Amino acid sequence: MKIAIVILNWNGKQLLETFLPSVLSFSKEATVYVADNASTDDSVSFLTENFPEVNIIQNNTNGGYAKGYNEALKNLEEDIFVLLNSDVEVTQNWLSPIAEAFKTTPNLVAAQPKILDYKNKDYFEYAGAAGGYIDKLGYPFCRGRIFNTIEKDTGQYNDEKTIFWASGACLFIKKDVFEKANGFDEDFFAHQEEIDLCWRLQSNGGVIKYIGTSKVYHVGGATLATENPKKTFYNFRNTLLMLLKNIKGPKVFFILLIRMLLDGLAAIQFLIQGKFKHIGAIFKAHLSFYTLFYTFLKKRKLYASNFKYFNKKSVVWSYFARNKRRFNDL
Repeated sequence: MKIAIVILNWNGKQLLETFLPSVLSFSKEATVYVADNASTDDSVSFLTENFPEVNIIQNNTNGGYAKGYNEALKNLEEDIFVLLNSDVEVTQNWLSPIAEAFKTTPNLVAAQPKILDYKNKDYFEYAGAAGGYIDKLGYPFCRGRIFNTIEKDTGQYNDEKTIFWASGACLFIKKDVFEKANGFDEDFFAHQEEIDLCWRLQSNGGVIKYIGTSKVYHVGGATLATENPKKTFYNFRNTLLMLLKNIKGPKVFFILLIRMLLDGLAAIQFLIQGKFKHIGAIFKAHLSFYTLFYTFLKKRKLYASNFKYFNKKSVVWSYFARNKRRFNDL
């Protein structure tokens, strides 16, 4: 089983300098690629001069995470793709447990390791933690992270667990499955495209797992910081697009209405916090959703299914009303 580690880069010379050495040191059984998303810094020349063992893929434009990976992966021949953020430090033996899981679980289509915080290594990291889920309204949460509450890693998730979504920060996926699904939806550009892909994979009978015996450390927000309104825009818009695309039946429109009302409450919270640009980002997210509405109505004819995508009706209610802040308390 051949493995390709593919790191998507955009103006990330410093990140490559910091984190690429750990990837090369602890991934001898894999081929390492850096897919450059039309960087305007000297990332490519830096790689050529300092890491000649790395294979460079040069994309012509910056199409974000979704298009960037679709372009980068289309000519690779390895059996397993590992989509690795450029701000991830890997550890010794991180590949073996997940590679073994693919060998022994025929219907396993995607997986992720334990993702810990590079800046606070005893704690889980926001983007993925110990495996992801969404509630009925599309709010993502993780084992080890619900909204902004991050759990300390005490070994509580040192297991192997079927999950709903695997983090795009370190996503293992079979080549044939990725191609059959037509890769990421490029209309998402960035954020939650991996959740949309995982939804489609499971609708077709695939299984996605978290493998807690594999461990990496993620900086998070190195390309687009949490406080950046663009991140708010993509997260709010893409959730609405994902729900419209994947939930079969007229119930989706009621779910969308409730979600959009809750988006309004989120805007009020931003107002109280003085984060005025984030209010604008939510407004723009809804406008963009309306612009793409008919495009995604066509997509739902292809992808919408009755697959039960949630294991909690409302993580919002559990978290804010019932004060359930840890995954195991939900």
